[in-house]
Amino acid sequence: MMDGKGKDRAHWTRIAGDWIKWARTPGHDAFWAYRDQLAGFIGNGPGEALEVGCGEGRVSRLLTECGFRVTATDPVEAFIKAAKDATSANGYAVCGADTLPFPDDSFDQVTAYNVLMDVEDVPATLSEVGRVLKSDGALTISIVHPFADIGSFRGAGPNAPFVITEPYLERTHFEETMVQDGLEMSFFGWSQPLQNYAAALEQAGFAITSIKEPVPDPKSTPERLKNWQRLPLFLWLKARPFPRK
Repeated sequence: MMDGKGKDRAHWTRIAGDWIKWARTPGHDAFWAYRDQLAGFIGNGPGEALEVGCGEGRVSRLLTECGFRVTATDPVEAFIKAAKDATSANGYAVCGADTLPFPDDSFDQVTAYNVLMDVEDVPATLSEVGRVLKSDGALTISIVHPFADIGSFRGAGPNAPFVITEPYLERTHFEETMVQDGLEMSFFGWSQPLQNYAAALEQAGFAITSIKEPVPDPKSTPERLKNWQRLPLFLWLKARPFPRK
């Protein structure tokens, strides 16, 4: 869920139990309304896949279903234990996303699912990902859409207006506690514009090859998410390394 530095690591270590309950309650959060589309966006194996910031392991399990041989990493030991207990991957490592203990050119696929919002140094993380990714490999990224971070819907109706309350072009720190259906979860990270992510990818030697603003599956979308069929909640990117000289 994060890169293992300072306050962010302390935060995710402290709330690890809350996140495991939140993530493993079927249909509880938005992941379940996008899961099948995410599998299609990632694509099928075979190959060696790495998930950075695996949390309790649900995306690693999805990568396994896609036919990859998966290595799951996270700096929070409780998350790696939970991922192991659920047989989420083939291998595991407790490490930050910017200090990956793998040789150069180790993986065909790297997935960073909703983790880049939680890392303090996005350029350093992407540089390390680029090091361990094969020259013909693919990087798949999911982030909360930068637009979604700067406002909220005013009301619950199907035509509720989306009101912008925060500056878009600034990088800002956020902490937010949500209570939903009896579960409490505290989120922690940084909000920043798309151009910051694009610049960090370019600096790390990546070219963006695909952009998707997914719409939640109508068949599995709870009422509270239906307004996100009008505006994007997530932004998915696929990137590949520039040809190496």
